[in-house]
Amino acid sequence: MTDHQAQRRAVLTGIGVVAPNGVGTDDFWKAVREGASVLGPIAREGCGDQPLRVAGEVRGFSPQDSVEERYLVQTDRFTHFAMAAADFALADSGLDLAAMSPFAVGVVTAAGSGGGEFGQRELQQLWGHGPQYVGPYQSIAWFYAASTGQVSIRGGFKGPCGVVASDEAGGLDALAHAARTIRRGTEAAVVGAAEAPLAPYSMVCQLGYPELSRSLDPDSAYLPFSPQACGFAPAEGGAMFVVESHTAALARGAQVRAVLAGHAATFTGASRWEESRAGLAHAIRGALEEARCAPDEIDVVFADALGTPAADRAEALAIADALGEHAAHVPVTAPKAGFGRAYCGAPALDVAAAVLAMEYGVVPPTPRVTEICHELDLVTRFARTAELRTALVLSRGLMGSNAALVLRRGQGD
Repeated sequence: MTDHQAQRRAVLTGIGVVAPNGVGTDDFWKAVREGASVLGPIAREGCGDQPLRVAGEVRGFSPQDSVEERYLVQTDRFTHFAMAAADFALADSGLDLAAMSPFAVGVVTAAGSGGGEFGQRELQQLWGHGPQYVGPYQSIAWFYAASTGQVSIRGGFKGPCGVVASDEAGGLDALAHAARTIRRGTEAAVVGAAEAPLAPYSMVCQLGYPELSRSLDPDSAYLPFSPQACGFAPAEGGAMFVVESHTAALARGAQVRAVLAGHAATFTGASRWEESRAGLAHAIRGALEEARCAPDEIDVVFADALGTPAADRAEALAIADALGEHAAHVPVTAPKAGFGRAYCGAPALDVAAAVLAMEYGVVPPTPRVTEICHELDLVTRFARTAELRTALVLSRGLMGSNAALVLRRGQGD
């Protein structure tokens, strides 16, 4: 790493969360640390007759309290989550936006499903009443890039912007994209992912996933790495972050919450879980190499935890392949088992949880999982205190992407 690259190291200085188990970082962390489970019957309008019955819904979130009316009418629920989380992250970072050039701040988001609820509503207007009842915002609100566009417009951010239109692993890839933007000279980036896949149209689109849990019981719908694993329960929500260069963050006295130390990604094909073993292991090794991190430096793994026997086995073996003997001793956790898998938003929420775990010295548990059928030191039942300096976050997508991100603890190191 050159001196310039070291100075331009990307660090997290702000975190914002909108999740089924908590709106705001404090509520989210409290629920994650306690291993709370909030999965339940889907209550969204029009979803009652769907075969999919259990998910993680964001309850108690009023977009009117977070987003101005002029933006509400032109955006979908997934963008409302992203805008609210971005506000939280910016406030947490303490950035003085008024003192910065608008060209100094960029925005990067990831999305896998887009604005299904908004799109369905407009299509119902088209079918029921005719084209004159379809609003102009139909052309943009459903689009994968809508959250990037609206966060940047609303904030007046004119720096480099982008969107990762991908499967779940895109939530980690977006952070890597933002880190590269910082290394190239951008002062700050607002980055993350949020999804809202619980509208009827969106749910129908998911029914073709064989990995989707069909359980009617919230207590058994999502039990990764267990003998009872039967798939994953989907969720809505996500997390946004403020990323800056390490030098700039220190110069303004900001709290460096974590360092984005290393990232790598691979592709192994849709639902080819046996092949994902090699692909995920290769991504882990690549992320470790970029971070200049030895396998035995990893203090905790936040697992992808898809929740099917084949996928869970492949992940457990990939961790062992990449970390070697250390794999038997490193604690592994999957907090998302308590609130669901929010597609691209899932790894973003894992990153938020990993940063908080390092700050508090606590490995959160994997909710409701009591039996383990894979060679992992999976943290179950209760949180575990530990000295956490380095975390590994893993993600795989249903379409075949694999990604790994190494985080190092920020302030105080």
